[in-house]
Amino acid sequence: METIVTTKQGSLEGLLSEDKQTVIFRGVPYAQPPVGELRFRRPQEHAAWEGILPCRKFAPRCPQADLTKMDFYSKEFYDDMVPETNEDCLYLNIWTPAAAKPGDRLPVLFWIHGGAFLHGCGSEKEFDGEGFAKKGVILVTINYRVNVFGFFAHPQLEPENEEGVSGNYGILDQIFALNWVRQNISAFGGDPDLITIAGQSAGCMSVQTIVSSPLAEGMLQRAILQSGGGLKALHTTPSKEELWAISQQLMEELGVETIAQLRAVPADTLCQAAYAVLDNSGLRWTPHRDGYLLHGTTDEIAESGRIHRIDYMIGSTGNDIGDGKLLQESGARWCENLLKLGFSPAYFYYFDRKLPGDDAGAFHSCELWYEFETYPRCWRPWEPCDLELSRIMSSYWANFVKSGNPNGEGLPDWSAYTESHRSPIVLDGSLGVQN
Repeated sequence: METIVTTKQGSLEGLLSEDKQTVIFRGVPYAQPPVGELRFRRPQEHAAWEGILPCRKFAPRCPQADLTKMDFYSKEFYDDMVPETNEDCLYLNIWTPAAAKPGDRLPVLFWIHGGAFLHGCGSEKEFDGEGFAKKGVILVTINYRVNVFGFFAHPQLEPENEEGVSGNYGILDQIFALNWVRQNISAFGGDPDLITIAGQSAGCMSVQTIVSSPLAEGMLQRAILQSGGGLKALHTTPSKEELWAISQQLMEELGVETIAQLRAVPADTLCQAAYAVLDNSGLRWTPHRDGYLLHGTTDEIAESGRIHRIDYMIGSTGNDIGDGKLLQESGARWCENLLKLGFSPAYFYYFDRKLPGDDAGAFHSCELWYEFETYPRCWRPWEPCDLELSRIMSSYWANFVKSGNPNGEGLPDWSAYTESHRSPIVLDGSLGVQN
């Protein structure tokens, strides 16, 4: 793979990884900057550019809270290397094998970050594609609009489009980025017809929203839902009236009456107001039922069989949200529903390695260090079993992206969830240990 690649909009220049095995493209624009009159509008195609655009540095993340002041998660994932914030945030990152060539048709993993739909970005230090690239998988991570920038909805906005809807911009960003990948990934050696979308926490909820939406039908072949999806999981999809209500609260918080006035509010001020109107759950700026992106709650869509008929993997962690039980039970219900619908059986997992270094256990998000093989970036005193678990888990994920089946040579057998086998595979420190 050359470090200069030509896309539909123009040429990009990436860089080689230190070991020369991966070509990395950071900060690739996939849509116009959603600023000024494009604030609270659907993503728009980026204009073409002349010359070669350098893509060696991660782009800004959407305006949000200071991630370095998040107590436990600050120490775990966030430091002063987190990119700055800017409303101009619609960028993605690509890791592809250095040996890849256009036309190789490599499988693609499209990753959606979490963060309660309030914060996060695709360049957090736990995300990296070098491990996947060495396994023959292209990784794409994205930024999308979060909090008020991604989910503000209001009746005054609805005349601006022919469907008469508003909001859900963060999910529309994700689908727009997915379509950009389908249009351009061949130039990076990827297969536009072999894309797996995956996400954790709010990223998982995003994945479930996408597989519940007709707007993304036919755009992906597989989906991985990590700690946030299933049936009767964390959150019931709100109505547009509920999003209108929180949006009106925000306008009152700012003392504005019109969308024109709101578009003139500085991004930092708008962001502060978005957090000020949160309730105790923190899940208020979220996807909603608009009759365009979503035609019902994600539970209703799944139970009626209107989700995409693709391959699924789902699971959560031992000390996850809801004492580790809520999301495991919702994942099991998802698997049962697939059987009821006659879909291909899902691969169901339970990550229960209690991470060394403190008493947080198998906490929400802990599996990311293993999945992306980025544990050397973490402060924890890893043990040999952690390295082996990361090798196994990252291989399962890569194999699933390639074929829809996580199993492969040198890996413990993982049985799909069927009527005769309803147990998840347990991913912990004993996996792969020979007795």
